[in-house]
Amino acid sequence: MARAIQVARRAQGATSPNPPVGAVLVKDGRIIGEGYTQPPGQAHAEVAAIRAAGAAARGAILYVTLEPCPHYGRTPPCTDAILAAGLAQVRMAALDGSPQVNGRGRAALEAAGVPVLLEERHREAALELAEAHVKYARTGLPFVTVKLAVSLDGKAGTRSGDSQWITGSRARDHGHRVRAAVDGVVVGINTVLADDPQLTARPGGRPRRRQPTRVVVDSQARTPLQARVLAAPGRCVIAVGAVADPVRVARLEASGATVLRCPDEGPRVNLRAMLEQLAQRGLINLLVEGGGTLAGALFDLGLVDKVLAFIAPLVIGGREAVPSVAGQGAHRLAEAHRLERVRVQRVGPDLLVKGYVAHQA
Repeated sequence: MARAIQVARRAQGATSPNPPVGAVLVKDGRIIGEGYTQPPGQAHAEVAAIRAAGAAARGAILYVTLEPCPHYGRTPPCTDAILAAGLAQVRMAALDGSPQVNGRGRAALEAAGVPVLLEERHREAALELAEAHVKYARTGLPFVTVKLAVSLDGKAGTRSGDSQWITGSRARDHGHRVRAAVDGVVVGINTVLADDPQLTARPGGRPRRRQPTRVVVDSQARTPLQARVLAAPGRCVIAVGAVADPVRVARLEASGATVLRCPDEGPRVNLRAMLEQLAQRGLINLLVEGGGTLAGALFDLGLVDKVLAFIAPLVIGGREAVPSVAGQGAHRLAEAHRLERVRVQRVGPDLLVKGYVAHQA
């Protein structure tokens, strides 16, 4: 199963709205085929592994990271392919929690006489791979991860706005690998104006062939036409409000950007409506990278699912230093957003705190 998890990671960022899944076929103690989810409309992991094994698949054991689907979508049910291939047993790391599956794939296989075993040891890793798929299937909204790069005192920059670089090179490279695994990278217009980022995935300093969609939340269409976010490879989406100047909007569209027209909420873009539109366009796994105003608004609205906080061993200080999360914030500690399933790891000289927002009922 560890190999299936490894194979599944090859598909990250290229399968939405389907989850990245890995499958490995084993017979007589050796791997005879493996596969991972292909882009939408193409083979799922189980089918790819069965095709790789050919006739040898009959009587083999299938290790798969997520419960096989029992329904028709853009492709036929994976459970049908498993039965037609004559597999002897299916071992999966986790059930698919989406409403269309949620145990039905397992039930279909067992009803046809194929034993199905759950390998709990790899459940957490498998569910993390599928978390965006499950949330979208349940709510129609994308899975939102907020990435922070902060000092020990929680600052994202000095009082002059200097923020490059708070964290070290290893943390920044880790961030590029995270970008490569998502559908879209989201920033606010202030980040574009202050830092002029590319927002591309460049792990190890090498740009990936497949780039996440770059999304700028820009209510008034102020993104400069010379901004690097417009010139970088891949797709760029500018989310504007209803009051955005139509001339500036037209210029952004002429530059090659996709302009997403969203309703306003006060002077800003209605973020829930924006997320719904992004999900409808296939962007169901989003990484929010800046700045504090956007992060704060998403937290205030309860729209954040996960946090990746890179914490550098330095103290910036200052009342006017840049906050990592702004917005209205909590009035009382009891209202603060707490993380659960927290993991902490060293990334060079920095710490990475990773956890899921515990949404209050």
